[in-house]
Amino acid sequence: MPTDDIREMGSAPPGPRPLRARARAFLLAPPVYLGFLCLLAVAAAVHMVLLGPARALSHPPFGPYTHFNNYVIFKQSFAHLVAGQDLYALFPAEHFDYYKYSPTFAALMAPFSLLPTTLGLVLFNLLNAAVLAAAIARLPVLDARAKGLFVWYIAPEALGAAQGTQTNLLVLGLLVLAFAFCEERRPLAASLLVVLSFYVKLFGLVAGLLFLLYPQRKRLVLATGAWVLALGLLPLLFVSPAQLAFLYRSWLGLLRADGLASVGSPASFSVMGWMHAWLGLVPNPLAVVGAGLALLLLPLLNVRAYPDFHFRLTFLAAVLIWVVIFNHKAESPTFVIAAGGVALWYFSRPPRPLRRLLAWGSFALTSIAYSDLTPGPVKARFVFPLVLKVIGPTLVWLAIVREECRFPPAAPDPGAGEATAAP
Repeated sequence: MPTDDIREMGSAPPGPRPLRARARAFLLAPPVYLGFLCLLAVAAAVHMVLLGPARALSHPPFGPYTHFNNYVIFKQSFAHLVAGQDLYALFPAEHFDYYKYSPTFAALMAPFSLLPTTLGLVLFNLLNAAVLAAAIARLPVLDARAKGLFVWYIAPEALGAAQGTQTNLLVLGLLVLAFAFCEERRPLAASLLVVLSFYVKLFGLVAGLLFLLYPQRKRLVLATGAWVLALGLLPLLFVSPAQLAFLYRSWLGLLRADGLASVGSPASFSVMGWMHAWLGLVPNPLAVVGAGLALLLLPLLNVRAYPDFHFRLTFLAAVLIWVVIFNHKAESPTFVIAAGGVALWYFSRPPRPLRRLLAWGSFALTSIAYSDLTPGPVKARFVFPLVLKVIGPTLVWLAIVREECRFPPAAPDPGAGEATAAP
């Protein structure tokens, strides 16, 4: 368990005053940090509504659009689904940009399509945060202090994700909760959450690599295949088989065109973007992703470490960071997932000098450098051109891969039950 890591959040001398001790106890109380996460998401939604029209996004004769354009896209996707329209066409009279999610996600937006937009937006953000809060609360072995520090560490990125009214908090929550269910030997629930994350954002399926660490891996893989089929056919509740087949072809066509457009173009918030900004290279995304995947798989060769809970948790952290830094379409709000990976790695065990440097250096470059605490001219001259946001998580990810490959063999954790038995 982590030592007094709260000192990392400020210069706390030995022998804290009673007031400081009470403040620590308050901030690290589960109802406080989990409630804060949900309140943050709700406040962000309300703020986006109060901002009014986003005139910068005006495209005559359409617009201006809202500051929560992403939610409008999600909500309208269900209306387009039941109307038999192509989900992947432009609807400029309603919103800006394309819908790029699965037909299944459009079907899952059915409850929100019935609600007034403002109420639906607030509940959508709240759902995203509540799933993450439930996942954090359910994480085994970690104590309340480690979980609290996790929340406060990701708070700046969580705010950005909530303001973007995207699904990144939800995806992070689904993947962490899937890990918790794996530890509880609940393969059906774990595989369902991974598949749900896949139908929200494709990269969620990479978390299925976690299943290889458990003795019930065959059940996990079979359940995953069953859930992929069942959820993939969910839109049949609203459309014909022919229409659903058309929608999947249209979705794949949009993703293919989107991927081809990225080849030869630098990406802002990814390893590819970093390579372009620092080295002037314009790499093929497929080649970079392939190399990154090979490195991610290396720790799986360390089979004798599978029984160790911290090995499995650290591999989850590696996956959470990987799906962001190797995503050629990663945006700033996506980095709450990577920040979650860094926080899990750092706060799950006592800090050491190098771990402390990497974790708090990542926090500074990923969150502080892009916040209003950093002067605009500094951001314009250094932060954005040098793609500083991706550097910290990438260095942490490399450290994790090295650490996992060198992880010593371990006996099963006494308190983790059969789920931790050696494969």
